[in-house]
Amino acid sequence: MRLSLFILGVFAAVICIEIPAEAQNGGWCAYYDEAFGGARICGFVTLQQCLADVRGVGGNCSPSPYYQPPYYQRYRGDYPY
Repeated sequence: MRLSLFILGVFAAVICIEIPAEAQNGGWCAYYDEAFGGARICGFVTLQQCLADVRGVGGNCSPSPYYQPPYYQRYRGDYPY
C-alpha cells in the first residue's frame, strides 16, 4: 500500500513539474462587419478558427500584425546556451 502511494506521489510530481507553457499570441485577426461599427479581435491560432468565428456574422480574417513566432534556443551539443 505504501509503495503504491509512493509511486502515485512520484507520478503526480512528475506531471506537475513539466515545463510550463508560454503565452501564445494568435497569428490571425478577425475583422467583423465594419458597416455597424466593426471590431477587430486578434488571437486566433489558426485561420480555420478565425473563419469559424466570423462565419454567419460577417467579417473577414487576415494575419495579425502583433504575432511574434515563439523563440527557441538551439542546443549546440557541448553547452546548452
